[in-house]
Amino acid sequence: MERHRGTASSFHARELPESATRAVWVHDVSAPAVVLGSAQRDDLVDRQAATAAGVEVVRRRSGGGAVLLVPGEVVWVDVLLPRGDPLWVDDVGRSTTWLGEAWAEALGEGAEVHRGGMVHTPWSALVCFAGLGPGEVTRSGHKLVGISQRRTREAARFQCAVYSRWDPSALAAVLRLEPEDRTRLVEDLASAVAPARPAVDEFLDHLETL
Repeated sequence: MERHRGTASSFHARELPESATRAVWVHDVSAPAVVLGSAQRDDLVDRQAATAAGVEVVRRRSGGGAVLLVPGEVVWVDVLLPRGDPLWVDDVGRSTTWLGEAWAEALGEGAEVHRGGMVHTPWSALVCFAGLGPGEVTRSGHKLVGISQRRTREAARFQCAVYSRWDPSALAAVLRLEPEDRTRLVEDLASAVAPARPAVDEFLDHLETL
């Protein structure tokens, strides 16, 4: 297990080790950043607004929608798994179930793992936490843990995020949206997420039992 503090761009630029082994990287971002999914367009972000707000614009290599990372408001943990590990599952739709279960155990009562397919909403193509993917965790229908993954021939990097504070207006402010769409996004996603303060050490303890 490694703990790092730095920028989101430096963390996302980090390569998977050539000879990957089981590992956990706990990231503590030092500055705000909006992170786009690998397939999202660059022009989704209002660069002028982002610069004015001091928000770095970053692209990750895994899929999904945009995520806003603010120091002290999100827990970001990457879990590395080598191909051939007993936990490895070729089916992408089931490959994160074990990881979601570890998070659910750490988050306690009411935390449930989503075992179905992708759940899309009008905003899920734009905002990561507006949708729900396999293995992600909810409480009372509100998203707790977002998980994306990047695979190579040798390993997978599962990127997990849990918000301790959720404010969709902060993300909406740096996205290129018409005023009425920005207002609707904030209203629609105001209760989409269940903020939590997970004990990372407890999550790691559950991982060690797998």
